[in-house]
Amino acid sequence: MSTLSRPEKKVAKKSAKKEKRANESRGAKWTRRSFIGAGAVAGLAASGALVLGIAIRPGDRTDALAGYVTEGDEQLLTTWVKIAPDNTVTAIIPHSEMGQGIHTALSAMLAEEMEADWDAMEIMEAPAEKDFANFELGREFLLGGKHIPAILFDTVNGAMLTAAKGMNLQITGGSTSVRFTGTGAMLTAGAAAKEILLTAAAKQWDVPVSELRAQKSYIYHDASNQSAPFASFAEVAATIKPNLRPALKARSEYKLIGQSLPRVDIPSKVDGTATFGMDVQVEGMKYATVMAAPVHGQTVAKLGALDAKKMSGVIDVYNMDTYVAVVAEGYWQAKQALDMLDVTWTQGETDNVNQAAIFAQYADALDTGESKTLHKAGSVSKANASAASVYEAEYRVPYLAHSCMEPLNATAWVRDGKCDLWTGTQNPLGTRMVTAETLGIDAANVTVHNQFLGGGFGRRASTDYTDQAAQVAAKAGVPVKLIWSREESTQQDQYRPSVLGRFKAALDDEGMPLSWESKFVHKLDPPEASHIFYDIPNQSMQVVDSPTHVRLGPWRSVDHTQHGFFTESFIDELAANANMDGYQFRRKLLKNKPRYLKVLDTAAKMAGWGKALPVGQAQGISITDSFMTIVAEVVTVDVSSGEAIVTHVACAADAGMAVNPDGFKAQMESGIIYGLTAALYGEITIEDGAVEQSNFHDYQMVRMDNAPVIDVEIISSDARIGGAGEPGTPPISPAVTNAIFKATGKRIRNLPVMNTDLGAAS
Repeated sequence: MSTLSRPEKKVAKKSAKKEKRANESRGAKWTRRSFIGAGAVAGLAASGALVLGIAIRPGDRTDALAGYVTEGDEQLLTTWVKIAPDNTVTAIIPHSEMGQGIHTALSAMLAEEMEADWDAMEIMEAPAEKDFANFELGREFLLGGKHIPAILFDTVNGAMLTAAKGMNLQITGGSTSVRFTGTGAMLTAGAAAKEILLTAAAKQWDVPVSELRAQKSYIYHDASNQSAPFASFAEVAATIKPNLRPALKARSEYKLIGQSLPRVDIPSKVDGTATFGMDVQVEGMKYATVMAAPVHGQTVAKLGALDAKKMSGVIDVYNMDTYVAVVAEGYWQAKQALDMLDVTWTQGETDNVNQAAIFAQYADALDTGESKTLHKAGSVSKANASAASVYEAEYRVPYLAHSCMEPLNATAWVRDGKCDLWTGTQNPLGTRMVTAETLGIDAANVTVHNQFLGGGFGRRASTDYTDQAAQVAAKAGVPVKLIWSREESTQQDQYRPSVLGRFKAALDDEGMPLSWESKFVHKLDPPEASHIFYDIPNQSMQVVDSPTHVRLGPWRSVDHTQHGFFTESFIDELAANANMDGYQFRRKLLKNKPRYLKVLDTAAKMAGWGKALPVGQAQGISITDSFMTIVAEVVTVDVSSGEAIVTHVACAADAGMAVNPDGFKAQMESGIIYGLTAALYGEITIEDGAVEQSNFHDYQMVRMDNAPVIDVEIISSDARIGGAGEPGTPPISPAVTNAIFKATGKRIRNLPVMNTDLGAAS
């Protein structure tokens, strides 16, 4: 018998269980009763393992769930937390780890309410199965923490689970992990687990529950000097119906939340044992790489592959209609052969499209297209009629690529009507369902083995690269690791949209805005991105559709990245027009919003706003509110060389509370660097219908040698916990360009900065 690799052993071990679960799920029927009576449930495995969580159960799904997250004779009744016989508490996390530290933050939230020993906890990522659809994320997203009457709680949860399964909701993005899953699932699951364990201990020791306390995975009865580990009460706890709405701690009672805990993913990344998609090895695996049409939407018209097929190590070349693929013994051989292919692509009207034409199309759409109102307050027409003056400006941002450091990749093994897929994805359950559809097989026969992600930023929520891996592996008949080249990743990305926006403000005698109007092309998410928080009574925000053939997708902070630049640039222009300091102008418009003022004032104080600076240096300020987190940034820029060099960024952020302060600061720093790259250099342009840029030589990044010093100060408030991964990005671009204006007198309305000549400063 041949020796199986580690991934193959896992496949073989779970094969029989998976087939049994598939047969059971096909016969399952959903009833009204299936969605009522939900909540934290517990089950005692034959080996003594207790699994607890907050979930809605569609009937008795014990076997199906247990097969995904337990081994041997263990049995599982529900989702997010389990206790093993050795008293190890395992947090089951329904989010991907892509460097943001979410496995650490969510496990700490669960441990906080459960009083588990966080230092002894284990973490596993939830499998890509419908039973682990993240309905709490959907509930929190839609209801935003609104109170749900007790009589409706089960029904709402049931509806959310049904919707989550239908949408294959298991995504990581939108800064939702802590603010939705953490607050909506992990805290509650931990508290409910603690309650039933205390109740079980009270029964076993015949003492009142009020006399018991839990601490570091043990339960104590101080009056009788008794103590025992959580695992001792597993069997009794499994018979107790948990409380769907357990009492949660006040923030002042937190012991773990708010502390800078060590990241659980870091040790393996330091010692090299962490497994990313690129690290996966399967016995007999071959390598593949691909090339899609330079002009998005075109297909293969003719393929000449004779020379490529003769190259050493090449196994085969495939015409996949929308792309071509080479399978070889190694990636380099596959890439060399791909470059030898003679491919003719279909042609169309989009062959003549260039970037200037796209922006001209946008301008025409804003002039003549049908607009949709996104937000309206007061009457802008009356404000315009009574205004002392009107100020207008137009802004433009380009397409942007994601540029994940780990190239897009996936390893697929398609055989006997089944598919195993190893990759790093932000959307495991969605990837599973799409892969099944792509291959024309039952979703129960697709297993997604999610790995660490070497960057995501929204790009790895897509399934294009995983689809290709599955398709090519099915053709080849062997396990195939498909790797996109950096060129393919750059030219076949799903880009942040290029956007044209027009802004107009009616002003009073002092230059203060009476109204605010914006009209722009393209709207993805979230819907509130174009809203403003400044105290301006009359508002109108409108969007006009103007589609192109260019592939679009979510990019870090989504629409907040465009509107952060637009709004904070326009506010700064209004301040300059009123001959006011930009910081003081904002303060005046935020005088009734103390939370915003505190963030703004903190950033200004951190940077020493108004201090004397050397010739050629200046500071710019901005403030944004995205993903329930307010962030203000002050940038110090040096333009004395004729190039904009950002030397320092002061960042103040209020996310209500930072679950892990070190991790929160790291995410602010990451968002700033990512946004700074976009501000200074980021630009994807279209020529003859195709993307012009191809690699880091012409899609430049901020590197270590030109990265600024960044200081981050966390502000705690009584607001709901907000996001961390994305809110640091939107303020950086306008802060940079506002600083450049102060230093040079040049107002940059079109990004990136590198396209503006700063040498002839006024």
